[in-house]
Amino acid sequence: MATLLLGSQFTSAHSAPKTILVLGDSLSAEYGLVRGTGWVALLEQRLKEKKRDVSIINASISGETTSGGLARLPDLLQKYQPTVVIVELGGNDGLRGLPLNATITNFNAIIDASKKNNARVLLVGMRIPPNYGKSYADQFSAMYPALAKQWQIALVPFFMEGLADKPDMFQADRIHLIGAAHPRVLENIWPHLSPLIK
Repeated sequence: MATLLLGSQFTSAHSAPKTILVLGDSLSAEYGLVRGTGWVALLEQRLKEKKRDVSIINASISGETTSGGLARLPDLLQKYQPTVVIVELGGNDGLRGLPLNATITNFNAIIDASKKNNARVLLVGMRIPPNYGKSYADQFSAMYPALAKQWQIALVPFFMEGLADKPDMFQADRIHLIGAAHPRVLENIWPHLSPLIK
């Protein structure tokens, strides 16, 4: 690592080492998975294979809400100075039926703080079952593209695209994906992340 850092002093700003901060919940924290099989670990492997000088900080915590992510973010931004922040949050807000206006306020603050720290933001879209009614679920899903448009940031339309309708891709709790599903998750995220780290 020391050699890479030393060498980077002579590279252009565009090729300088980059840091990706993943601010997520259990879906990114490898809940119920063998360590190293979640999509964040797979992303790290892909970057190494492509010889991309990118470090990944996985600051995801199981059970995390947008409120918790916002509370932790300032210290993470200061410590790691990420060039990209992947925001994979909101699912726990929705599953708990928390007021959407509060979740939106938290997202706005997370995106604003990241941008003020000169980081590009990738927002990861989520959907929830209609436990709290179809209206709430629809508004929840629409929240992500609306935020992406408002802030002009990159958006992964849906974290579980191609997986949500496959029961065999889920753990027994029917919320968390099994390890075999995470390569597809990476394919959902990669096209939207790749342009941010070029």
